[in-house]
Order: sequence, then structure tokens, then C-alpha cells
Amino acid sequence: MTAVEFHTGVADPLVFACRLLRKACRQGARVAVTAPSAVLAALDERLWTFEAQSFVPHLRWSPARSAQAARTPIWLIEGAPPPASPPVLVNLGAAPVAAAEAFERIIEIVSDDDEDRRAGRARWRAYEALGLSITHHNAAP
Repeated sequence: MTAVEFHTGVADPLVFACRLLRKACRQGARVAVTAPSAVLAALDERLWTFEAQSFVPHLRWSPARSAQAARTPIWLIEGAPPPASPPVLVNLGAAPVAAAEAFERIIEIVSDDDEDRRAGRARWRAYEALGLSITHHNAAP
């Protein structure tokens, strides 16, 4: 069964995502990240610059890059993830993950912004309606 984790009250979702992806990469995990194009572009840039002494291998996924993606632990995906996606998915978008049951684990990052919190609550209800196991972590001080 898919496990869903909500991290709420996150001050800077991109920095939080970078740290999470760095940790996942160090543990040998493969992770897909979904978000709108502008958010993915900002995350892509942050992953190159957020820590001077390390690199988090990642790529912007496209069908033309599927062979390269097979060797890359972090996939940045705009739109619906492809069938052969990594088993862990980080959602930085407003909508719930389509075909959530296809993943072992979904990580939702919700900022302290009012609109983002409302969208996060809607995603929580959508996952709850699917009968998925949900865990909450409050990142707010």
C-alpha cells in the first residue's frame, strides 16, 4: 500500500526538497519529483547550487531522455509520471498525484502559505478517499 507523508509548515519548500533529495540520493533511493514547470526549473537550479561541496544527480525527465533517466536517481517531471518512474514521488504541485497507488511512497511538501495549505488539505482528503495511509510531520517551529 502506498504511504503518504505530509510535511507542513515548510518555510522554503525548495530548500526542504533539496535536503530531502540529497538524503534520498545518499541512501541510494530513486525519486521522482512532480511540479509545475517554473517550480521544476527553480528546483533544478537549486539542486546545482544549494550545497557547494556536493552534487545531487538529477535530470528533467522527457521521453527522449529515458535511457539517461534509468541511470539517474532523481527525476524532475512536469505532468503525469511515466509508468517506469522511481517508486518514491515528491509532489511540489497543487494537485494530488494521479495514480497514487503506483508509488510505494508519496511525499507532499506544504508551505506555510494560505493557498498552499488549502491545496494541501484538498490533497490530504483525496488520498484519504483512496484509503491510503497518511503520516503528518509539522515542520513549523
